[in-house]
Amino acid sequence: MKNLQDLHVLVVEDEAIIGMLLEDVLIDIGCKTVDVMSSVEAALTYLEDQKVDFALLDINLNGRLSFPVAEQLQTKAIPFIFLSGYGAQGLTGPYSRCKTLQKPFQPGEIEKAVGEALMAV
Repeated sequence: MKNLQDLHVLVVEDEAIIGMLLEDVLIDIGCKTVDVMSSVEAALTYLEDQKVDFALLDINLNGRLSFPVAEQLQTKAIPFIFLSGYGAQGLTGPYSRCKTLQKPFQPGEIEKAVGEALMAV
């Protein structure tokens, strides 16, 4: 497992308040960098040339599913967790067994989920 202090984290979240909350929590638990993207397109462009160790993906970004980002992360063997107000029920097909953190969540839940996901790698 990577040390949290070494992590470069990508957050893909279209709600600015939630994105800022996640950024604050991840920095508070020691992540090295956190970058927030608000769309599938922005996240895919970001992944083209940025180093990422872990990602948190809102499932629904303004009506568009974040599955293309998840696919790119899987291709690069980068672990991720989905975020959703619907929990795991919002996931289908190849993503139906992926770790999901249900909104609203507490800061401690984020740290625990990230730790568990990194232990599984």
